[in-house]
Amino acid sequence: MAATRVITAASATSCFLAKRAFVLPAKRSCGGGALCFNRRALVLKSKRPFSCSAIYNPQVKVKEEGQPETLDYRVFFLDGSGKKVSPWHDIPLTLGDGVYNFIVEIPKESKAKMEVSPWHDIPLTLGDGVYNFIVEIPKESKAKMEVATDEDFTPIKQDTKKGKLRYYPYNINWNYGLLPQTWEDPSQANAEVEGAFGDNDPVDVVEIGETQRKIGEVLKIKPLAALAMIDEGELDWKIVAISLDDPKAHLVNDVDDVEKHFPGTLTAIRDWFRDYKIPDGKPANRFGLGDKPANKEYALKIIHETNESWAKLVKRSVDPGDLSLF
Repeated sequence: MAATRVITAASATSCFLAKRAFVLPAKRSCGGGALCFNRRALVLKSKRPFSCSAIYNPQVKVKEEGQPETLDYRVFFLDGSGKKVSPWHDIPLTLGDGVYNFIVEIPKESKAKMEVSPWHDIPLTLGDGVYNFIVEIPKESKAKMEVATDEDFTPIKQDTKKGKLRYYPYNINWNYGLLPQTWEDPSQANAEVEGAFGDNDPVDVVEIGETQRKIGEVLKIKPLAALAMIDEGELDWKIVAISLDDPKAHLVNDVDDVEKHFPGTLTAIRDWFRDYKIPDGKPANRFGLGDKPANKEYALKIIHETNESWAKLVKRSVDPGDLSLF
């Protein structure tokens, strides 16, 4: 039997290029083993964050279909207006200058049960450096859950290989998921990371807060660092972030703060993702950028670039292949 629980996500009503420029932080951060980057090289003066196909009503529900850890298990996103939307494509990237809180108004016995996509329909950013993060894998679990980018409305499902459910060899120690409205373009080589091409997926997030979250939960986060993982030749960014409601959130604003208040965490994340395939007889993953975490400024650059790639994808400026665009 399908289970439904209510979450909230901010949204607006139309496709547009945001009026407010994407401004990278002025502070230059380095030290603590992290890479430093020149701000002037990162500012994109003529660029605007793009968002499209918004949900008007800000209430979003999560609907679980099938039993967890089965081939049929899916997590769909529902809005209260009776309209299917995609968390990747259909919720706008930005609402302007403010961050808005919304009160859930969908009644428990509502008959409107239309799916939304966690990839396309939930906005990437809420303004003021706050981003939405969608949980695919709760911390201290090992079922390999992911957004099904090739299925309508991109539900969250458990990954499979040769018809069998996939699991990590051991628990992941952080909440793990995606940034909506981002896409790592497999046709674009990154000159800064060994010329590696994107992995054809949304950008991944590793959320380091203390609370174990639920599959499909939408969290407000602030990015702190980025790791450039290379998986079988493909670039698979890991954005390190923290939920705004975590008790330590006010203490961390950049990569050096993570080292100070979460000592050893960045190394542990890198080592976990480097080694998790080894028990299955595969080679270890590698990391670019000198095997070190990049700072927040660089992480924001990656988020902005991959949002632009997603915008081109949903406008069909590039071939989507088997990817679902709704």
